[in-house]
Amino acid sequence: MSRVMLIFASALVALMAGALFYAARVPVTAPQQQNSAAAPAAAQQSLEVVNYPEFTLPDMEGTERSLSEWQGKNRLINFWATWCAPCRREIPLLKAFQDEQSQNGFQVLGIAVDYPEEVSAYAESAEFNYPVLVGQQEAMAVAETSGIEFIGMPFTMFVAADGEYLSAYIGELHDAHLEQVVHVMTRLDRGEIDKDTARSELDAL
Repeated sequence: MSRVMLIFASALVALMAGALFYAARVPVTAPQQQNSAAAPAAAQQSLEVVNYPEFTLPDMEGTERSLSEWQGKNRLINFWATWCAPCRREIPLLKAFQDEQSQNGFQVLGIAVDYPEEVSAYAESAEFNYPVLVGQQEAMAVAETSGIEFIGMPFTMFVAADGEYLSAYIGELHDAHLEQVVHVMTRLDRGEIDKDTARSELDAL
């Protein structure tokens, strides 16, 4: 009888030791699970910064303007400077585009990587019919939010009506480029293509 009790006591001690060992492990593993859940959230947040390049810059009057002000329109964000000859050649083309496509859900937005005084003086003869924002390092930072390496001007970012960054064209735009932009982004608005297809076609400009 004493031998049976000894065996039972030994089994009880082993069971309690196992329970204590398991309990000691729980606080150690819980933070690891929390960290692993937080990692995808951080990655998603980083991705959103690239896809939605929200920014605020002053216009030529010094009023702060944000990209979201033109939410609901397909935006062509054109980076230029007064000293850049190809940039100046683009401006009449972009003005004509704004006149022709503003009623079709498109908006040109100029970002001058230049001094405010120079931009204001140039604007007197350029007679812009679309908003022009001004900045230097701040303007370059806007480009970098979409993953573009700032290597020269002009270049133009294409942002969908919902605010999602699609693609960019580095260099001087011509009529054929803008016709293709309208073709692609209009089909996207109608649901005829998805964003991946739109990006692929805009990347091929």
